Amino acid sequence: MDSRRPPLAPACPTLPEYVRHWAETTPDRRAFTFVEHPAPHSRGVHRTLTWRRLDVRVRALAARLAEEAGPGERVALLCPQGTEYVAAFLGALSAGLVAVPLYTPGLPGHADRLAGVLADARPSVVVTTSRAHDEVRDFLGTGGPRIVVADEVPDGGPDRQPVPLDPEAPAYLQYTSGSTRAPAGVEISHANVVANARQALAAYGLDTRPMTSVGWLPLYHDMGLVLSVAAPVARGALSVLMDPAAFLHEPVRWLRLLAAHPHTVSAAPNFAYDYCVATVTADQKEGLRLDGVTALINGSEPVRPGTADRFHAAFANQGLAPGTHCPSYGLAEATVFVSAARPGQPLSRFALDRDALAAGKALPARPDDPRAVLLTGCGTPAGQRVRVADPVTRVPLAEGEVGEIWVQGPNVGRGYWNRDSEEVFGAEFADGAAGPGRWLRTGDLGTVLEGQLVVTGRLKDLIIVDGRNHYPQDVEASAQEAHEAVRRDRLAAFAVPGGAGGECAVVVAEHARTAHLAELDVAALVRAVRGAVSARHGLRLADVVVVPPGTVPRTSSGKVSRALTRARYLEGAYGGQARTGAAV
Repeated sequence: MDSRRPPLAPACPTLPEYVRHWAETTPDRRAFTFVEHPAPHSRGVHRTLTWRRLDVRVRALAARLAEEAGPGERVALLCPQGTEYVAAFLGALSAGLVAVPLYTPGLPGHADRLAGVLADARPSVVVTTSRAHDEVRDFLGTGGPRIVVADEVPDGGPDRQPVPLDPEAPAYLQYTSGSTRAPAGVEISHANVVANARQALAAYGLDTRPMTSVGWLPLYHDMGLVLSVAAPVARGALSVLMDPAAFLHEPVRWLRLLAAHPHTVSAAPNFAYDYCVATVTADQKEGLRLDGVTALINGSEPVRPGTADRFHAAFANQGLAPGTHCPSYGLAEATVFVSAARPGQPLSRFALDRDALAAGKALPARPDDPRAVLLTGCGTPAGQRVRVADPVTRVPLAEGEVGEIWVQGPNVGRGYWNRDSEEVFGAEFADGAAGPGRWLRTGDLGTVLEGQLVVTGRLKDLIIVDGRNHYPQDVEASAQEAHEAVRRDRLAAFAVPGGAGGECAVVVAEHARTAHLAELDVAALVRAVRGAVSARHGLRLADVVVVPPGTVPRTSSGKVSRALTRARYLEGAYGGQARTGAAV
């Protein structure tokens, strides 16, 4: 029997205990479904685990992993997206091991990052599947960690009592995406992930009403892991998974899964919503009903109101309610969720004066002013405390003042694995101005307006030219709107050393896939980008480099890596353009 309404969840201290609870109380309910798309136009092949079946697989994998590694040792997950990934993650936790959610070596453009993370985490054992075993074995080489093939581990085996788990012990290492620096592994405890799962459920109103999680975000990413695994396990709800590549090949597949299940909640970055608008055809919309969607989470930094407007305009005739878009904010150091707008509420919109924002003040501007910055509010904290601080003086700032976002709560991680973490995880306000206790310094800039957290950018990404601050994502937005041949969300703005010890600004942008570089009027594109950035920001770009699609590096979570783009630029990787004032 598979009732649509899950029972109320108990307060278990760890995820494995939730799995055992649901296996005992609702054994035949569906727990996880993976939808595979074996052919280009496949509507999907569904493979489902009930809670009883999930518990059997978790127990079997926990017993097998316990034969290979001792409590506290690391287990790297190099599995494709699917139910085996879920069972291996929960099995590692159940065995008292520390999971390291990663990906197979075949993920394009991420082999170097994978090698670096494995060298840092030093796992004793790697879990993969029979489909990926050969490439994992070849990637690890001789003398590497031992390999366990998840789908070849049989059910049953010797009876094994569950390992008593300390809720404060590390459950897994969540490696940061590396958008501004080298990836670091955040130690997430069992208590951290359970707290954050329950915070997310409460924030979106999913703790007391039915829900189905539908997700294509990779499970090695913090948002994908918590929304598609931890929250459904804590709630006893169905989680429907698909491969990220299946979404990228045909985005309507995601929308069809949203339509096929009641009370759905899902998450995606800005580009995914715009991608659906651009690629889902009128024929594909026929018969598509989205009135059962509860919440669509957008955790991009910052969230642009235009993205939500375009998506809802495109799918309003399919019954998509306007209050489903939920701008949210989070980061790996806080497990993931920090603040969220609630479903059913209108989008909080703020038009801010660009010059004042660069000077650290969030002052209102007319929305139709071309120099206005349009942002959305990311709601209120989800079961935690959030303050905005001056990053230098550590003094709390008043509403409307821009500073660094600081977070305090039971979801904040223990620190970075094998690194000094005190500066990030042990911050204190000057003179105890915000009360006692340690705070997490997020490195993100923001302010509070009308009670809402508004994220404005990354502290380390700021472009400072002639004493003025410029937000790179703001410069990128102007650049991609300047010419139709600039590929949306595939460009990076950053600062490089300039003359007299100062800095100057550079943009590296991919051209659209529909444009061919040999036929493109590059000079006209560059003039348009320079003109738009100059007019809107008062910023002279020292260089604009146009590169083929797929050239601008991305993080493991799909964001553009400004840090790596900058490094490659300075190395001369973009056609020898690494010089200030270069002509394109």
